[in-house]
Amino acid sequence: MIIVKKTTIIEKKLAILEKRLDFLERENARLRKENAILRKENAELKEKLKLVLSLIDEKKIIKDSHNSHNPPSQDKYKFRKKSLRKPSGRKSGGQKGHKGHTLKMTETPDEVYKLKSEYCSLCGGKLNINQQVLISKRQVIEIPPVQAIYKEYQQFGCSCTKCGNFQKSSYPQGVNAPIQYGASVVSLISYLNVYQYIPYLRIKQLFKDVFNISISEGSIQNLLNKEAKKALPVYENILKEIAQSSYAGSDETSAKVNGEKWWMWVWQNVKNTYISASKSRGFETINEIIGNKLSHITLGSDRWAAQLKMITDKKQICIAHLLRDLIYLEEVEKSDWAKHFELLLYYALSLRKEAEKRNSPYLHNEKVAYKLEQQLNRLLIRNIDKQKYRKTYTFQKSMIKNRNYIFTFLYDLEVPPDNNASERAIRNIKVKQKVSGQFKTGQNSFAIIRSVIDTIQKRELNVLQNLQLIANFVPE
Repeated sequence: MIIVKKTTIIEKKLAILEKRLDFLERENARLRKENAILRKENAELKEKLKLVLSLIDEKKIIKDSHNSHNPPSQDKYKFRKKSLRKPSGRKSGGQKGHKGHTLKMTETPDEVYKLKSEYCSLCGGKLNINQQVLISKRQVIEIPPVQAIYKEYQQFGCSCTKCGNFQKSSYPQGVNAPIQYGASVVSLISYLNVYQYIPYLRIKQLFKDVFNISISEGSIQNLLNKEAKKALPVYENILKEIAQSSYAGSDETSAKVNGEKWWMWVWQNVKNTYISASKSRGFETINEIIGNKLSHITLGSDRWAAQLKMITDKKQICIAHLLRDLIYLEEVEKSDWAKHFELLLYYALSLRKEAEKRNSPYLHNEKVAYKLEQQLNRLLIRNIDKQKYRKTYTFQKSMIKNRNYIFTFLYDLEVPPDNNASERAIRNIKVKQKVSGQFKTGQNSFAIIRSVIDTIQKRELNVLQNLQLIANFVPE
């Protein structure tokens, strides 16, 4: 009986231990599962924290003109961290062989003053004026007083003795009012306001002080509109000439018009500049202004979608813009891929210089060009950690999308590798606004006249003279 009781007690204890063991095993499984979930959550939180820290680091990298599309005028700091230009090895200042320019005397002075002494300064003796010889000469440039000329046209008439008709003479073309400003005034105001950026109020004061002519700001705007209307045929012809060329660059910039945000668009090449004002930055503006007029040319631009959507034969994206983007990626994400892409672009630019030296573009099947294209392909298919290099990954996707627009400049020497000429063209709009603040009205007149002025400049002609020719000879 004692043995039986002991056996029963042991069995009960074993049962209790088994239940306890089963509980602990289930509890251990639950804790393992919970631990796995926590580990996963911890890993996710670490990645999020890493992303937040990277964003904080990005804010420490200041975007300015050296690493973004921001213009130099928006730089918060005066110093440059890194220049896109590589050292040339030359000393600063004028280079050997550079021709200097100095103020030159004229061979036909308007006034000549002969300085002759009548008495000797040493003994007081009288000198013979006719025996004195020329020793040296000096010239002083002066501007004579400017006086406005009032031209009066008097109309006469008489009755015809044959039929009795009272015949009146005709005024010259363009002489339409009892008193009006002539072509020289119209062209000068266009020159001062659109070319030299002088605001209306200062033009008004200049005319009063220099020419003794009273003119209101409203009259200044009316005269600018008049010049723009006369320049319209020239303006339209500029676009036709761009359409007949093989290359054009395009860009756009914002402009304030009476408190609203507008956009100034430019299409330009070596000989022509065409500027247009629009309320939109979208493709509908291009479609309205350009349509398919440039379907056979190569278009240079940055990566703005509206330009890339244009119907053209070929395209070239601005290498200078890409280099600034890559500098930013190197500074923010310390990306080796960005560095390798930057070096590849610089190598391509060196090949362009070689092509210019030999005066012959590369062929696609040339060994050097083929090797370059293969290097680009390898960079574009290289795997980039999206989590670690988020911005670099996005840039690579953009380069894959625009793959065929990167090295166009190697195969056509008329295509520049950058879009700097377009940026210089739209910079005039920014300078104008920095001086005047904004356009109250007249943005379209400015676009027309500025287009004509920039085209005149590119053709190395006198701006004021040609503006006056337009004001004189184009009918009202």
